[in-house]
Amino acid sequence: MPYIAATATGFPEHFYSQETISDDLQMLWREYGVNLRRVAKIHENTTVEGRHIAVPKEEYYELRGWEEPNAIYARVAVELGQAVLEKAFGEVGLDASDVDLFAYASTTGLAIPTIDARLMNRLPFRPSTKRMPMFGLGCVAGAIGTSRIADYLEGHPTEAAVFLAEEFCSLTIQKHDVSIANLIACGLFGDAAGAVLMVGDEHPLAKAPRNGRAMPRVVATRSVFFPETEHFMGWEIKETGMQIVLSADVPEASRTLLSEHVEDFLGEHGLGVGDVGRWVCHPGGPKVIEAIEEGLGLNGSSLQRSRDVLREVGNVSSVSVLLILDEVMRETPPPGTWGLMMAMGPAFCAELVLLRW
Repeated sequence: MPYIAATATGFPEHFYSQETISDDLQMLWREYGVNLRRVAKIHENTTVEGRHIAVPKEEYYELRGWEEPNAIYARVAVELGQAVLEKAFGEVGLDASDVDLFAYASTTGLAIPTIDARLMNRLPFRPSTKRMPMFGLGCVAGAIGTSRIADYLEGHPTEAAVFLAEEFCSLTIQKHDVSIANLIACGLFGDAAGAVLMVGDEHPLAKAPRNGRAMPRVVATRSVFFPETEHFMGWEIKETGMQIVLSADVPEASRTLLSEHVEDFLGEHGLGVGDVGRWVCHPGGPKVIEAIEEGLGLNGSSLQRSRDVLREVGNVSSVSVLLILDEVMRETPPPGTWGLMMAMGPAFCAELVLLRW
């Protein structure tokens, strides 16, 4: 069973209050006859208080088509990605040359060569480093990336692997889309990056953790696919870029479809919902968090970290669970504590990662 040796997170430097962003969007949409009071209420109901965005807010008014925001995506992803990786490596005294597998995920921009390849030219990765770029997984990618590098390390117990997720949701803005889905998305999503550095159970760090900090082991993972739910969430690719698909079915699906899989997954390891001491759950939105709590019978404090992250920086797609994992890692739960990382994403699907400190 591989260990999570370190985590790191980072944000673009540009941060604005929810009120400021909402006011700007209302000015933008005024000419389309949108009910501005409704927009303000929608954005208030997200519970988000502020968000980081890739560039100063004034620059968004000048963006044209898909080419311009995507060029910004490629530039900012490399800059922020490098900083976050260096931070993760520094936590445990490793560097890029010590990594055998580099996995990367994002769904808010495209780059060929991929961002991980560009980072290979900025950091001292070995030419033989294996790469695993992933696209299109959306919010679930933070958990899936963690799962896949854990799978790899099961078969390569002496090695180290790093996973980097980056999302710049602000750059997908569709200024002329006044659908309810886009009104909600523009009040909900933010930008961030997060990294997970893992080692196999025969790696030197697994035997002698730096600074004596307890590291969680990835005990097991499970992928869950729900058939005929493609319309729940995703993107439609338009000439102007990525247009959000976001169904009102998501909260109900989170309440009714997820719980049996979580309970079955825990049951395979002799556990129940009440045995989980740390929940690392993607905060899709206030209604999704409430639905998960109701479906699993959780008390109001179990998903408080999810609520806090949503409030402080918004839904940052695949990075959200990594922000929560980073907080839990720094808190250092008592030995023997069970944790469950879970996220949902397009398809509709979910990924579960069982952790133990």
